[in-house]
Amino acid sequence: MDAQVELQVKAASMNTSYGDLVQKQRKFFMTGASRPIEFRKEALLKLKNAIIAKEAEIMKVLAADLGKPKLEAYSTEISYVVGEITHMIKNLNKLAKPKRVWTPSVLWPSSSYIYSEPFGSTLIIAPWNYPFQLALSPLVGAVAAGNTVILKPSEMTPETQKFILKLIAEVFAPEHVACIGGGIPESEALLNEKFDFIFFTGSTRVGKIVMQKAAAHLTPVCLELGGKSPCIVAQDIELQTAARRIIWGKFMNASQTCVAPDYVYVHKNIANQFIESLKKTITEFYGPEPIKSDSLARIVGAGHFSRLSAFIKADQLICGGQTDAAKLKIAPTLLKNVSWSDPVMKEEIFGPILPIFVYENIDEALTKIASEPKPLSFYLFTKNKDLQDHVLSTMPFGGACVNDCIIHLANPNLPFGGIGESGMGRYHGNDSFEVFSHKKSVLKKWFALDATMRYPPYTDFKMKLIRFFVG
Repeated sequence: MDAQVELQVKAASMNTSYGDLVQKQRKFFMTGASRPIEFRKEALLKLKNAIIAKEAEIMKVLAADLGKPKLEAYSTEISYVVGEITHMIKNLNKLAKPKRVWTPSVLWPSSSYIYSEPFGSTLIIAPWNYPFQLALSPLVGAVAAGNTVILKPSEMTPETQKFILKLIAEVFAPEHVACIGGGIPESEALLNEKFDFIFFTGSTRVGKIVMQKAAAHLTPVCLELGGKSPCIVAQDIELQTAARRIIWGKFMNASQTCVAPDYVYVHKNIANQFIESLKKTITEFYGPEPIKSDSLARIVGAGHFSRLSAFIKADQLICGGQTDAAKLKIAPTLLKNVSWSDPVMKEEIFGPILPIFVYENIDEALTKIASEPKPLSFYLFTKNKDLQDHVLSTMPFGGACVNDCIIHLANPNLPFGGIGESGMGRYHGNDSFEVFSHKKSVLKKWFALDATMRYPPYTDFKMKLIRFFVG
């Protein structure tokens, strides 16, 4: 199997066209082999069992690529995917069953249904920050919906890419699910092919390219992107609890998380106390020298390390700022006196640097946030229910937590997705099935009681009848 996978990786790096593979999968889909519910369940169960059996190996490759601590690797990658599969197998019969909907009386006697149909040939392009979860989680939805899939993991995490190549080759037949290695040329070649649906997770910049490529074939897309997710801290919070939750959410995976708090607005009356609580929590979590902590992941590569290091200015440092180029590690860093014109506020940070702004008037803070591109996530810390209701009902965002960070992703009953520049489409739980399914509208009419008033010749009497029934 290892030799076969190596040949597949080599072939992927040499190919400039994947038309044959796409056609092979399209022919397989046309046979109807991927449609039976039991076939889908068996495929998902086989994937689940393989993941469970290879847990130690998954942790090893994630540590090699990102320095992920075992607890983070298990909780945010392995157990998450296993949970998605378990949820999907449990609910698949109900999800795939045609849903009867109400039929207006004017159409009686008839019944109406919505059928969930697989799109057909689908492409999934995954990112590097959660390279296992964000490749396999959408795959679960695609397979559950009855599609064929070509999966492209990120080249930025090469050990994880190799592992996923091997895993997919062991679990699936290539005409059902295939995995392509390589980097940008392979992704570009795949995007030149005609698919029935494309699912992309990554940056807004690349998401625009994916959408342009898809437009050439009028292919629908789901784009899971990112942006600068704000965090507002009101003065009525429980200080230390809020600090722990924000530091955990920000610096998990070295803050290489699309939904990590990107910056904080804190009320001026508690700003100094809040900052001291943040500093205390960093030491509590990562020790007196956080950059040496085994609980802190590393930056994915030298390019990202250099970009992040340039954001750290000595005159803005509250704490942190230490960097280790050899180990690609950056200590958890807090910044003050940051301006929206500074480079650190011009793009999603995607690293362990947290700018802190102080506000006095909440409406001014909300107005500034609203003037920026719509964020993927929004975090609000307050006990004030009126403030909660005001923010949740007026501010645009993909998803939110009140008095916590990131954990909304852990609920399979909450759809995950962005808005505006942070993305389009949603998945997780049942929505992973829905996003990979086309909804067919079907009305079934009886032969009995055929209403002649709709047929020519049109008369005044028929017009009166139409008005009576239709309104």
